[in-house]
Amino acid sequence: MVFSWDVLLMALALVLIFEGLFPMISPGAWRRMFEQILQLEDGQIRFFGLMAISLGVFLLLLII
Repeated sequence: MVFSWDVLLMALALVLIFEGLFPMISPGAWRRMFEQILQLEDGQIRFFGLMAISLGVFLLLLII
């Protein structure tokens, strides 16, 4: 597969769009969710990060 900056920039743009949707649609719920995340232990946050990375890698493997 050939590396393309266009694809990388489109992926980054989609991430920013999806990340911005929830705070734009429901800022109060987003704030409450963020406060709950702050209460989690570091290990719990790392676990969610690992699961997000794993899901992303899995989806990429399905696409490629």
